[in-house]
Amino acid sequence: MSTTENHGGNADPTVQRPLCFVLMPFGQKPSVGGATIDFDAVYKDLIAPAINQAGLEPLRADEEMTGGVIHKPMFERLILCEFAVADLTTANANVFYELGVRHAVRPWSTVLLFAEGGTQLPFDVAPLRAIPYRLSADGKPADPGAITPSIAQRLAQARNADTDSPIFQLVEGFPDIQRLKTDVFRERVAYSNRMKERLAAARRQGADAVRAIETELGEIASQESAVVVDLFLSYRAVKAWQAMIDLVARMPPPLAATVMVQEQLALALNRAGRGEDAEPVLTDLLQKRGPSSETYGLLGRVYKDRWEAATHAGNRVLARGLLDRAIDAYLRGFETDWRDAYPGINAVTLMELRNPPDPRREHLIPVVRYAAERRIASSKPDYWDYATRLELAVLASDEDQAGQALAQALALAREDWERETTARNLRLIREARQRRGERTDWIGEIEATLAVAAPT
Repeated sequence: MSTTENHGGNADPTVQRPLCFVLMPFGQKPSVGGATIDFDAVYKDLIAPAINQAGLEPLRADEEMTGGVIHKPMFERLILCEFAVADLTTANANVFYELGVRHAVRPWSTVLLFAEGGTQLPFDVAPLRAIPYRLSADGKPADPGAITPSIAQRLAQARNADTDSPIFQLVEGFPDIQRLKTDVFRERVAYSNRMKERLAAARRQGADAVRAIETELGEIASQESAVVVDLFLSYRAVKAWQAMIDLVARMPPPLAATVMVQEQLALALNRAGRGEDAEPVLTDLLQKRGPSSETYGLLGRVYKDRWEAATHAGNRVLARGLLDRAIDAYLRGFETDWRDAYPGINAVTLMELRNPPDPRREHLIPVVRYAAERRIASSKPDYWDYATRLELAVLASDEDQAGQALAQALALAREDWERETTARNLRLIREARQRRGERTDWIGEIEATLAVAAPT
């Protein structure tokens, strides 16, 4: 990706302030009345200070990216940056094209402004909540200090996920189960088939093969985002958790700051035994982006791992508190999106482990079952749908149903860690029931089957 201009922001890539991409003309341009507007001064004196005041990092395209051809880095920034400001003054064609792309992919977090007397807004965007600002005789912002707080306030409001895209306001029902986006990103974005095939082969060979491809790629920041994401998820497939963590630090800031990458970074930190570092990554996402079934599900896993560690250490008081926090996180995830059964099944499984079992599970299990069955019946099911059916059957002590679900889940298993996650949950159920004197040998047989490496 090419160099960007930053004014007033901290250029340190380790500072994780959300990125705000600025869509606007460059240099000096004539207004509809014939006066000259100094857009560089508008950016430097008005827009960048407002973005910084809102606690965001301003990011403006290079001037060479604003010609007749919209370059790939421009699309990446339009799609991946968490926030955007668009100056509609002079009704610049490029700005409106970029705004259309932004509104098509981002339901919120885009703030509009325009210079009074500097443009006549087209009818289609005239009703939008654009912020006006005044120009002085030299074409620079007049009294920018009076408008800067309004822009900063609007950006702060955008953190609350208030839909500002007319597309998302008018077209309802976009499916967006958070848990599914990780693999959809990898599978649906068009990129080099050769590299995709090589990474798939490397995943079958192991972590060293994936690292060899990363070495061959060279500078990660110059690679297409889809290739970097596939490399990132390839490390996840071979359980190279530290390599995932290290790769995020080398990603372009807009890509590294995306929700998906931050969620998977938290997963890698937790799997690498750094749950204390994973927790703030997830809680920060929840604060910035609002509730998400995936984010809460990952947070529940962090607490679950701490609970098991405290249990093995014999710290029963701490273990009880961590178990309750894990159940609460999974419940919040399921309540955020009832279609996503993954956090729901984890909640009811952990409820089974309490002594005595949490009575809420009796009311929750039918809802989780409905969510899983709807996914299986209405769309292309994946491993987790049948794994959920398997866990529900085990919780219900239905050996026949568990056997059928096991076969269906194994047929769709993609990566070892998926089956290991299910086997671990079943182990926890088996151990809890053994302590209560219940028969569990059949659960152990299912665990053993899941432990057998799936064919590649």
